[in-house]
Amino acid sequence: MQRLNKNVLSLLFLTALLGLCQPAFSQNNEYFRNQRNEMVTRYIEGEGIKNQRVLSSMRQVPRHEFVSSNLKHLAYQDLALPIGYKQTISPPYIVAYMTETIDPQPTDKVLEIGTGSGFQAAVLAGLVKDVYTIEIVEGLGKKAAVRLKQLGYDNVHTRIGDGYLGWPEEAPFDKIIVTCSPEKVPQPLIDQLKEGGTLLIPLGERYQQVFHLFQKEKGQLKHKRLIPTLFVPMTGRSEDNREVKPDPLHPEIVNGTFEVDANQDQKVDNWHYQRRVSRMTDEAPEGKSYLQFENDVRDQLSQILQGMAIDGSKIKSLEISMQVGYLNTAQGTKAYQKPGLIIHFYDKIRRNIGQAYLGPWIGSRDWHQVKKTINVPPQAREAVIQLGLNGGTGTLKVDDLKIEKID
Repeated sequence: MQRLNKNVLSLLFLTALLGLCQPAFSQNNEYFRNQRNEMVTRYIEGEGIKNQRVLSSMRQVPRHEFVSSNLKHLAYQDLALPIGYKQTISPPYIVAYMTETIDPQPTDKVLEIGTGSGFQAAVLAGLVKDVYTIEIVEGLGKKAAVRLKQLGYDNVHTRIGDGYLGWPEEAPFDKIIVTCSPEKVPQPLIDQLKEGGTLLIPLGERYQQVFHLFQKEKGQLKHKRLIPTLFVPMTGRSEDNREVKPDPLHPEIVNGTFEVDANQDQKVDNWHYQRRVSRMTDEAPEGKSYLQFENDVRDQLSQILQGMAIDGSKIKSLEISMQVGYLNTAQGTKAYQKPGLIIHFYDKIRRNIGQAYLGPWIGSRDWHQVKKTINVPPQAREAVIQLGLNGGTGTLKVDDLKIEKID
């Protein structure tokens, strides 16, 4: 049981839609149907998604058919799950968020870059006229094509290729949705977007990405910056052209003082998957601001995440320090749902290979510094920081998080 609990934590990282098409698959069994309904109520509608067509589609698409058999029991948790080839299926909330953001219409022709398991395409299929989806990983793309066909999504058209180039023969597209992250918007996608059309894409450095929403007006892109996120990189030509690359020999936390909120949306920059956390500006122990997590429902998410590159063959250990204060904190219903900081380590093919912990912070205590030295697995090539109540309850305050390598 403890092994399962750790796997659930590691899968937290990494890390839409009713309409014209009614898939041919049967409604599965009652267990999965109940799981889907609970997923939508708790993780999607409960987290702010309001579009009723999106909510309806998320209740219809059988996510358990898009994950491996050994992970079906986790299919309706709000988790990113591995699908092989160093790729993941996005958490249900992210799929719903992206779908709601592009506002799909029944007459839309949509281009998706990054088919993955096919789940996002299936969600879109019920909302739009046609979905054209491209996957660069041949093995993954072929599996998704077979799966989508077997499930009856006849308005989803698949292709193996470099998504950077788009699908020029079928352009222009009303909407383009990108489920992998390049550093900059590929010019072919701009060219293939219809006048008045919408493009949603996660842009930025490998571990520092933000959703950007573009609308094409008179051939130019009108831009809106949205929330931080974290996707696998857009491989192929896009990755070859990347100018800023991660440095696995110098892992670091970005905005660990929680001072930066460039777009003044009251969410701290550089951290993604933020749940039930506020940036506070009263009596911070360091600087002008700190983070405050609050949750009164056990098992409910209250956290932030950030990824980094790290080479465990060269970096043997890390020193973690931060300021912490808490009030009436308690664990959730599961033993692993405790307030604290967790570092999830991944190998070169993004398999979880272990965790390190700082905490748990249970009860009540004023601001104080916590510090710990942790060992880095030799196979580690990536790490994800998970900070918050993590399914627990109460109020947790954190500030001045630092991570330094020890040579």
